[in-house]
Amino acid sequence: MKMGIVGLGRMGAGITERLRRDGHEVVGYDRNPAVSEVPSLEALVQALEAPRTVWVMVPAGDPTQATIDELADLLSPGDILIDGGNSYYKDSARRAGEVAAKGIKFMDSGTSGGIWGLTVGFCLMVGGPKDAFDHAEPIFKTLAPEGGYAYMGPAGAGHYCKMVHNGIEYGLLQAYAEGFHLLQGSDYDYNLESVASLWNSGSVIRSWLLELAKDAFGRDPDLEKIKGYVDDSGEGRWTILEAVNRGIPAPVITDSLYARFTSRDDNSFAMRVIAALRNEFGGHPVKEA
Repeated sequence: MKMGIVGLGRMGAGITERLRRDGHEVVGYDRNPAVSEVPSLEALVQALEAPRTVWVMVPAGDPTQATIDELADLLSPGDILIDGGNSYYKDSARRAGEVAAKGIKFMDSGTSGGIWGLTVGFCLMVGGPKDAFDHAEPIFKTLAPEGGYAYMGPAGAGHYCKMVHNGIEYGLLQAYAEGFHLLQGSDYDYNLESVASLWNSGSVIRSWLLELAKDAFGRDPDLEKIKGYVDDSGEGRWTILEAVNRGIPAPVITDSLYARFTSRDDNSFAMRVIAALRNEFGGHPVKEA
């Protein structure tokens, strides 16, 4: 299948390479001329035959909106536009309606796999018109491992599923982090690489994340080369907002997001307030800044 890819960063480049390895013909565009294969979005569209399929893999928010707006003016009725980034599901539903007015079919593909997707495949959660999904299914089949892609429903359903997926990821990461912190701070001299390897052998908490933890501890047992600053790209916040709006409790995901906020301040004022109050009511010693 011939298609276009917009955004040749780490994941976009991995998607492009995996498609090509399976025989698909891909035309790639990136704002960075050093990696772009065509000089413009217009040139990318001109290089494809109708009905065209274009996969957008750029940062969520304004970059995605600007790219979709420009492509909507270049594509023709019957063409398919796929947003594979981490867009907010309400934005995806709105964009689907906007491009549908021009006869363009929009799909939102929640894409998980990161830098490992090229090697092991991407997990794809796809929303949009079912006929567009059926037409583009060879793409999804190539990108995903066996059983690793599925049609979720109408526009927005793919990114809604990916939003919740990432919220769960926040909670899982936080649980592993707290557990290893307890081991590292105990009276016992644990080899954390060995523990991670052990837990991945038959334990109910075994996972790919635990495999990655084993690798990380193997390279840097005390994680001395890593600063404890954890960013968030938006999906955790959206998941919590959705939980609030629907009155569905999500305390683990919420706490894991707040923990990331705390990580960004080495001398958190909130933590200083707690230390001061503990000293006031209990005489607990405080460390001078």
